[in-house]
Amino acid sequence: MHLPDNYLSPQTCGFMFALSTPIVVTSVNKIKLELKNNSLMAPMLGISSSLSFLIMMFNIPIPGGTTAHAVGGTLLAILVGPYAACISLSVSLILQAFLFGDGGILSLGANIFNIACIMPFSGYYIYNIFRKKQHRELGTIIGSYVGINLSALLVSLELGIQPIIFHDSSGVPLYNPYSIEITLPAMMIAHLFIAGVIESFFTYTIYKFIYRVSPDSIYYDKKDKVNIRYNLKYLYRIIFMLVIISPIGLISKDTAFGEWSGKELLNRLINENIMSSLPMGIKNGLSYNSIFTDYVIPGVSDSISYILSALTAVLLFIIGSKVLGAIYGKSKNSNLPS
Repeated sequence: MHLPDNYLSPQTCGFMFALSTPIVVTSVNKIKLELKNNSLMAPMLGISSSLSFLIMMFNIPIPGGTTAHAVGGTLLAILVGPYAACISLSVSLILQAFLFGDGGILSLGANIFNIACIMPFSGYYIYNIFRKKQHRELGTIIGSYVGINLSALLVSLELGIQPIIFHDSSGVPLYNPYSIEITLPAMMIAHLFIAGVIESFFTYTIYKFIYRVSPDSIYYDKKDKVNIRYNLKYLYRIIFMLVIISPIGLISKDTAFGEWSGKELLNRLINENIMSSLPMGIKNGLSYNSIFTDYVIPGVSDSISYILSALTAVLLFIIGSKVLGAIYGKSKNSNLPS
């Protein structure tokens, strides 16, 4: 679901940035108010970003030689609210793109819109409907399932329209070469039947645990409940566990649909008798080399690299949350138990 660079045209990337920007700006303004009212929101932002980053490291093998992964977008919205979840997911996506080469730089606006905007807001909206009818657990399952599939649908459409809109005079695609007849079923079958189920499982399991040990850590609308008493120790335990088991994400070595490197894509195109060379936009597009591409640290085994990458991300998120806490200082809710 992390769109790399050059699969979408620059025009599409610009449009997606324009769509995501007002949502992110609104979320930032909302969170500024939250930080002033609740000092525990700062560490929760770090925890939320860590959770989303770690959950996205668990790649799931998909029949046909690709992979998919859960995101935790609805889970974060349930824990910290959709606006904070939007910010947490956006920060996680930015770190993934720049430090680990997971997702593109130009396509960051599209990834933020698809993953950080659509998923937490749609998932939380559905969850909240069920919560108000006293069906919280069912709401977590359905909300998370619908949220990730809406995101997958958008990705499939964004990829699928590229060969229709952007091609040369001979009709050869300039960017993503696969038509919507291919991208739509490829993305949706994987997410409707596998990734969506895993997303719901992650969301339900973590939500159930947190609700059992610390029900006051669940976010509510301001009109329902003002003070949220986050029990951070349980959340840190979940993060620690996910870091330790993160190498499970290495079980599948395949690449998710639409996230191939240029070399991988060319091999697929040749084997499928579609094209004998890369589309010009992909061949001549932006080439950004991250420090730890694909979570690989030179000279270290894959499993240790994965764990160290996870730890690095978590530490950066925690440091960032500490900085936020220092900027906004102690608030009237700073005496809440942690």
